[in-house]
Amino acid sequence: MKVAIKKKLATIGTVAAVALVSLAPPARADELTGTLKKIHDDGTIVLGVREASIPFSYANGNRTIGYSQTIALAIVDEIRKTLGMPNLRVREVTITSANRFLMLVNNQIDLECGSTTHTRERENVAAFSNSFFQYAVRMIARRNAGITDFADLAGKPVVTTAGTSDERLVRQLNSDKQLNMRIASVKDHSDAFAAVKADRAVAFVMDEPILYGFRATDPRPDDFVVTGTPLGYESYACMFRKGDEPFRELVNRVIAKMQTSGEAERLYNVWFTQPIPPHGINLNYPLSAEMRTLFAHPNDKALD
Repeated sequence: MKVAIKKKLATIGTVAAVALVSLAPPARADELTGTLKKIHDDGTIVLGVREASIPFSYANGNRTIGYSQTIALAIVDEIRKTLGMPNLRVREVTITSANRFLMLVNNQIDLECGSTTHTRERENVAAFSNSFFQYAVRMIARRNAGITDFADLAGKPVVTTAGTSDERLVRQLNSDKQLNMRIASVKDHSDAFAAVKADRAVAFVMDEPILYGFRATDPRPDDFVVTGTPLGYESYACMFRKGDEPFRELVNRVIAKMQTSGEAERLYNVWFTQPIPPHGINLNYPLSAEMRTLFAHPNDKALD
């Protein structure tokens, strides 16, 4: 009986604590620092968004949509509550793989949740949130090109996106294996896939889910195959300025809550196992065991 009473009291205490947190007043303006102070003073948060990182962050008419864009907007909602600013404005700035870090450091964007890989080297210029996606680095090629693995690319034209970790991996492979690939680095993912479609390159090396996104949204998806032994495994995270612990804590709190509550898995199913805009194509990319582990144990560790 005493044990039951203690458990009941403990439960009441937990509920009361949650209620107190939910009723906590907004942060005082004179206590704010870093990114939260900037957002408060500007009355605006500036999000870095992508044009063609399907299905993570991409343009759909007049707005940006996607799996990681939804996470970014959940973070914005938490910022609104924390600052007591329900009318906080959101301004989107289109970024590329090549300019995203410079735009962050120069205060042109406050937060980027798109398809940015968290690596230890990049921690020198930016801070990263809890990971929200884990994946393999592979390639996409025409099905009739006879490309099944990276050794098949020897002496051939290959494309990747400039300023990505994938560019570093494929150039390292080229050097280590002396494949003599003719590697072109282009501005953005859509330009790289266009090169394969136009037969200017035999393969596009990139993050596996992005390759599946291009394949699924192409008018002739069966003409292409995602293939190759993975060059490595990496993770995506949101990116923000270094040395900002209050902002890091807020961002990680949102992502961890989404992952452990089941909300992240529901969001995953929306974007990776069901038809998505603009053409209603299904990527058919089921949740992996690695992703389930990530959702159960949120963390901000780089995988390289």
